[in-house]
Amino acid sequence: MTDWGLPDELLSDAMLLASELATNAILHTLGVQFLCGIGLVTDECLRLEVHDHDYSGTSLPRYEPGPEDESGRGLLLVEQLAASWGVSRSVLTGGNAVWATLTTPDHAVGSRRATSRGCQPRIV
Repeated sequence: MTDWGLPDELLSDAMLLASELATNAILHTLGVQFLCGIGLVTDECLRLEVHDHDYSGTSLPRYEPGPEDESGRGLLLVEQLAASWGVSRSVLTGGNAVWATLTTPDHAVGSRRATSRGCQPRIV
């Protein structure tokens, strides 16, 4: 990713999001394998995907961690850092494909990054 010439802040956010999505695949699915992908959609947009083997068809549960909880904030971080994110059925594994997009700081609006025209979610 460093060869793509992206800002350090975006690279740090991408590593954090990839870690959170992969951790969720490990902790919350029955599968023992998952696929990770990171790619440039445009010069301003990075897309991260984690494909698991969860065939249950259930959506990701909304969890509100308490102040004393030591875990349970991964998707809250994804929601705050990503320009957009979501879950769809993976054509690669048949399980879930959890994806997130990040845009360069030039496209930031307030505390969240704006979704630019070139960074729309794709069907996976």
